[in-house]
Amino acid sequence: MNAFLRLVDDVNRRVGTSTFGRIFRLEGSGHDFEIKNTKFTTELRAGLTTFFTMAYIIAVNSTILSETGGNCVCNDSKDPLCTTNKDYALCVEDLHRSLITSTAALAGFSSFLFGFLINMPVCLAPGMGLNAYFAYQIVGYHGSGFVSYNLALTAVFIEGFIFIFLSLIGMRQWLVKTIPVSLKIAAACGIGLFLAEIGLGHSAGLGAIQGGTSTPLEIAGCPDEFKDKSTGKCLSHNMSSHSMWIGILCGGILTAYLMTYKVKSAMMAGIALVSILSWPRDTSFTYFPHTVQGDNRWNFFKQVVDFRPITTLNVLDWNVSAAPSHFVLALFTFLYVDIIDCTATLYSMARFSGVVDPDTGDFPRSTLAYCTDAFCISIGALLGCSPVTAFIESGAGIAEGGKTGLTAITCGLCFFISMFFAPIFASIPPWATGCTLILVGCLMMRQVMMINWRYIGDAVPAFVTVMFIPFGYSAAYGLIAGILVYTVLNGLVYITKLISRGHIVPDDEDHREYWTIKPHGKLPWFITAGQAISSQFRQHGSTHSLKHDGASLRSGDSREGFRSRSLDSNRELDTVVAMPRDPRDEKVLRKM
Repeated sequence: MNAFLRLVDDVNRRVGTSTFGRIFRLEGSGHDFEIKNTKFTTELRAGLTTFFTMAYIIAVNSTILSETGGNCVCNDSKDPLCTTNKDYALCVEDLHRSLITSTAALAGFSSFLFGFLINMPVCLAPGMGLNAYFAYQIVGYHGSGFVSYNLALTAVFIEGFIFIFLSLIGMRQWLVKTIPVSLKIAAACGIGLFLAEIGLGHSAGLGAIQGGTSTPLEIAGCPDEFKDKSTGKCLSHNMSSHSMWIGILCGGILTAYLMTYKVKSAMMAGIALVSILSWPRDTSFTYFPHTVQGDNRWNFFKQVVDFRPITTLNVLDWNVSAAPSHFVLALFTFLYVDIIDCTATLYSMARFSGVVDPDTGDFPRSTLAYCTDAFCISIGALLGCSPVTAFIESGAGIAEGGKTGLTAITCGLCFFISMFFAPIFASIPPWATGCTLILVGCLMMRQVMMINWRYIGDAVPAFVTVMFIPFGYSAAYGLIAGILVYTVLNGLVYITKLISRGHIVPDDEDHREYWTIKPHGKLPWFITAGQAISSQFRQHGSTHSLKHDGASLRSGDSREGFRSRSLDSNRELDTVVAMPRDPRDEKVLRKM
């Protein structure tokens, strides 16, 4: 054992001091900005953990998107949705397996590219929620929606390039900076609860909860034979599912026990153990029961190695005139949901990994990060997938010690490999990853202590954000709700203070979190360029005024002095924005 540990230390030392280690700023690389406590083997382990936590997306995303029917054609007048058409069912099954390949390829490419360019332990893949919106609201079940599958992919493709433009001009970064700090922290905590809710749900978790009839949620966890065939809800025998308890005990309690003793591979070990236990067919908690669906999974699992060609490659439809209004609606819906969802998730993961600059409220290479995400959205459309986004499951790898892009690259390579071992990775049961999501949510919730609970104007909007993200099943809508409450509540306080001329103010106003419409940090380039141009015009006007008064200035000196004064003016403007005056300080000065 000691020999193995010495070997690991030697590998970490050699890689850390190499050019490879310097590229990723590993500990011991000698880089000016090397990241402390980063080791090569730790990054590999974190990447594997993230992959096993995200691996469910291969099966889940392909299943959801195949519900659209893709390019499958059905002309059955008696059955418009082709629910009983055998030929159509075979086409959909082939589409499903093709989407397994495209999902794995897209997740691998996106994560690898993001890790290499941004050097952050954040992985990308087709987003949950966005895929459901794409499949069930835009395209519809078996193509019954108002936009065809091919036209919807075109909307996603165009959306990616709009994102690149917004990222290059700095609007996405500007959006993050203008959001109050408490709301950004609340978004991270809300996403943690959202993860826990997904982990408790059925599609990607333990199946311990379900939608209720008299309440929003209710206890579930029954065996399949006691579920309603049409709705999938438990009719009786709640909390008696053996698979759920295997997931709780081996994937949850055991993993938490190992985490108590700082075992680095705790989450990965829990997922692997539950998966292996769930593969034998003659158990009550098998993932391959003797049913039609179970037989189909088992036959696919037995192939072990299988590569399916991507039949959805480059099937975009540019005939927008078929449904112009619906196309524009789909495009802008994807746009605003994606820009808030991905921006909030990326910031939350950056904050969770500890790379957010407290002075600027931004993280390194943020512009390139947003552009990379946007580029991968367009690539995903070419592969036939819904929009790509940063995955909150990246928190599992960060919790395992991942701090650099090597974590994302490792995860991406695993996704590439899974294209050829899709039968294996598609057979990781959801109850194997459910408790992992819950534990990651627990780790992310620790940030709730940093919310400013002392002032009601900060506390209530933050609580609304934390509450609405899991209940609304959307990080984007949760953040929108928090911003709306923050604006209305603090706007009313400001108006009251303005009308009363400062006589009616909240008693605890001194505890409020400082916020300004002009956030500190570097401004978007087009704003600084505009400031420079306006400064030049003002300076040019003053020069003409001096000439009019009879001042004699040489052309060369005037130009040089004009340039230096312009730069000084820009610095003053940047200083004003970077260090805004806190009204609480002014209040203290007035009292003195």
